[in-house]
Amino acid sequence: MRPDPKLIKKIGQYGTATIHEAAGQIGALPGAIKPLSQTMKICGPAFPLHCLSLSNINLHEAIYQAQAGDILVGSVAGMPNAGYWGDILTCAAQKKGLKGLVLDACVRDADDIDELGFSVFSRGVNILGTGKERGGSVGVTIIIGDVEINLGDVIIGDRDGLVVIPAEKLQEVIDASRAREDKEEVIRCRLKNGESSLEIYKFP
Repeated sequence: MRPDPKLIKKIGQYGTATIHEAAGQIGALPGAIKPLSQTMKICGPAFPLHCLSLSNINLHEAIYQAQAGDILVGSVAGMPNAGYWGDILTCAAQKKGLKGLVLDACVRDADDIDELGFSVFSRGVNILGTGKERGGSVGVTIIIGDVEINLGDVIIGDRDGLVVIPAEKLQEVIDASRAREDKEEVIRCRLKNGESSLEIYKFP
């Protein structure tokens, strides 16, 4: 099951901070997970996976079980400081039509990934290699930080951070994001017209 592509496109029009606030401050992934390049953005259905420590076999498997347009979202059991993903996996993911990777660990071959134009969010870059020990999971619910990520949830990422929205709340969050943007546009206009933020918000 995947959300309506039209709804995914709509929610992708908003920034992650707006979406997070509009959703009731839910779904924010740890701030340490950053885009490899500041201009990288993602928005699409999450395909969750979980890797054993220092093993990336589940990333290989996930590429071929995910659907075109999916974003791989991976947790790792301990030892995040290794290069679980690199240019080879990036080429494979692009061939499959995947739209990005979010990994609660490090990656490597950062320059090559950037040149290939594949959006990657990770905890950093590390040259240490990984093995192929079997275990972990593919396509099964995972937890990153305190956020549960299910197959088909929508994940949105930009320079500000990452937010996960449950598939069943997508339309509700889109409507709330639109309302929040409209409200903030009014506030920006009032500020440009000379009012202070203290006057507008009437802080106690």
